[in-house]
Amino acid sequence: MSTEIRFETVSPVIPVRDLSAALDRYRALGFDVSRAPQDPNYGFADRGPVSLHLTQWDDHDPARTAASVYLYVSDADALHAEWKNANVPGCLGAPADTPYRLREFTYIDPEGTLHRIGSPLS
Repeated sequence: MSTEIRFETVSPVIPVRDLSAALDRYRALGFDVSRAPQDPNYGFADRGPVSLHLTQWDDHDPARTAASVYLYVSDADALHAEWKNANVPGCLGAPADTPYRLREFTYIDPEGTLHRIGSPLS
């Protein structure tokens, strides 16, 4: 008899050129941030059950090695307003309804990471 294996959570690892700047940016976006005590080039951006891992990578080139993450949230419009008020560098897209029944917006940070954020349409 085999045991069913459940996946519990996922933590994407996002490359950055400047860990301090990335941690400051995620803090401004409402995340709790910290550096890994055993590695000064590794950090964490946590918000609720979501944990993004950040690794400073000297060879990171946003045109070639950028990451992409999708964050499901309870209210994309409220989060968009919060992030707009944070006034962080990067490109913040406007929220829109999608054909796949999500209210969605995007944020591309200076490291080239595409953050897609969505919440279910009511």
